[in-house]
Amino acid sequence: MTPLVSLRAALDDAALLGGVMGGESREPMRALLLASQGEQLTASELEHYRRLTQREAPPTQRVREMHILAGRRSGKSSGVAALACYLSGLCDYSDALQAGERGLVLCIAASTRQARTILDYISGCLDSSPALSRLVTGRTQWALSLSNGIDVEVRAADHRGLRGPTVVAALADEICHWRSDESASPDTEIIAAVRPSLVTTRGQLISLGSPHAKRGFGYQVWRKHFGEKGNPRILVAWGPTRAFNDTVPAEEVAAAYEEDAARASAEWDAQWRSDIDTFVSPETVAACVIPGRFELPRVSGARYVGFIDASGGSGGDSMTLAISHRERVGERDIAVLDAVREVRPPFSPDIVTAEFAGIVRGYGISRATADRWGADWVTEAFAKHGVRIEQCAKPKSDLYRELLAPLNSGRIELLDNQRLIAQLCGLERRTARSGRDSVDHGQGGHDDVANACAGALVEALSGGQMMVFSEQMIRALEMGIV
Repeated sequence: MTPLVSLRAALDDAALLGGVMGGESREPMRALLLASQGEQLTASELEHYRRLTQREAPPTQRVREMHILAGRRSGKSSGVAALACYLSGLCDYSDALQAGERGLVLCIAASTRQARTILDYISGCLDSSPALSRLVTGRTQWALSLSNGIDVEVRAADHRGLRGPTVVAALADEICHWRSDESASPDTEIIAAVRPSLVTTRGQLISLGSPHAKRGFGYQVWRKHFGEKGNPRILVAWGPTRAFNDTVPAEEVAAAYEEDAARASAEWDAQWRSDIDTFVSPETVAACVIPGRFELPRVSGARYVGFIDASGGSGGDSMTLAISHRERVGERDIAVLDAVREVRPPFSPDIVTAEFAGIVRGYGISRATADRWGADWVTEAFAKHGVRIEQCAKPKSDLYRELLAPLNSGRIELLDNQRLIAQLCGLERRTARSGRDSVDHGQGGHDDVANACAGALVEALSGGQMMVFSEQMIRALEMGIV
């Protein structure tokens, strides 16, 4: 890669990028962008750099990676978009590309719709530049094509779709909030898939995020590389919103603190949340998975239990079923997961109910436990197919907490089901302001499969005697009548 002009020259030239990063409030971000390219900083830029990176000396050459962890509305997306315009339009990659090969500036986010945010910023930067706008030869909803052999494209955060292209720069947006029901570690797997694509072009990996829970790629890269202890080729910047963009009103931040201090400290002051923790480690879950076991047939003599997480067939919730049984192994009782079913919306609840009822009966049982969603309808619908439904009195948080000790002690045998594994690993333990703990899926995640499996496994370990109540009894308990 050979720069055609320096980044500073491009940012100072009105015909290039001079109109997109001007003003005193943009100086902190400009300092980071210039440092990422190994360019010399002014005295005031150096002050911003030291404050945001906790490093004394800036890089003397282009860094391999830059990770910006900052509060909301800090201008990180628009700033990195300006850098993307520079890398795509003002750098020559002919020494790294084969004849006819096109280089790719890859913009990744949790969804293509979110990734469009950076693409829109990039498109706006190019359009505002008299010189760079002439490079644009093609434009679609998800991509830009430039006449110099570079494409800018947005893709969703899925490691299976990110292998193969020759990438000259990769931008990962909101990396602290990536979630996937298909992977226990979506962010680390995606970064691992992208990094090899940057090797031959000596392209840069750039991630952006607002700190959240103390887990995942963003948190790990911050712990390892923030400050002087980090790799000098990996630049990590961290700071509150107003350290990056002092035009954000201080009174708005103060109001957010009054409403929810824990959330505000993460979203505006870039603090890693201490009230959210990983419920169970991926290593613990992996140790309970039996590789290659996807379902077990009915065995004579085993006492099976079933648990249903019902759904209405629309919206974002799946309808799920889990079958489990208890076995005696040596001196210990273990719970074995036998079958898992998930039907994602949209679907007909009546058709899925008939299917699930047939599976339950196929394991020789005529009753199953269900969560409390749609209690009367679920009970009546399954009764039509010969299955008696009893409502579980325990909320799912309690089921997860009861499952944790058997998981940690290896008293659970799980099926090799990637959605189950990902959902278990994605569970978060949250501490409310009242001090009460709850366990639930993370923001943007799901736990329908995990909930059904937790219910079945906990009931199996209890010998099929898990506390169940009628809906009338549950309502009486809620009203304090009994």
